[in-house]
Amino acid sequence: MRILLVEDDRLLGDGIRAGLLQAGFAVDWTQDGRAAELALAGEAYDAVVLDLGLPRLSGMEVLAHARAARNAVPVLILTARDTVPDRIAGLDAGADDYLVKPFDLGELQARLRALIRRGKSQAEPQLAHGALRLDPAGRSVSWEGKPVELSAREYAVLHALLLNAGRVLSKGQLEEKLYGWGEEIESNAVEVFVHHLRRKLSPELIRTVRGVGYLIPKDAA
Repeated sequence: MRILLVEDDRLLGDGIRAGLLQAGFAVDWTQDGRAAELALAGEAYDAVVLDLGLPRLSGMEVLAHARAARNAVPVLILTARDTVPDRIAGLDAGADDYLVKPFDLGELQARLRALIRRGKSQAEPQLAHGALRLDPAGRSVSWEGKPVELSAREYAVLHALLLNAGRVLSKGQLEEKLYGWGEEIESNAVEVFVHHLRRKLSPELIRTVRGVGYLIPKDAA
């Protein structure tokens, strides 16, 4: 899942980015409000982690402009502003969650997973499809009750397809979920990951819609 991190503190931002990458998120990191606004206008994100005290454009302005543009991306405000009026203002401005610094990185990751589930109208914390089970918190996968070892990229492709079950995702859309800015993308990477998933799980699990992309059907066969 691809996250936009908006944080002007270099040391803190680097630590958050590293922690989210380790948890399996793809992360784009901007350090001012204007850059964040440009990123939101040009990219599709699964969630945003937004500081409020930003240069060039405040976090509240970034949020207000995004909502005015009907961008419904889940936004988690991450800030040192800890008063009740601050929280009320952030949530009323369109934020989906509010976390105060200092914070626990594990809690941030869990809140992001919850926001992404909510955005996909998924109530259960685990994803299930027939004999397949995927646990985002533990980043584990099982097939017919047996654990299956997946690489980080294989897991990310499977997670994206399951979250969008019944919807075709193009190669480009999957690449957006897998890679952040500056990461090298091999031309056939998605095809290779899909091939590995079919081999490790089931040849019938992921369907190819020729000329369009890949699909996990909405209902298990």
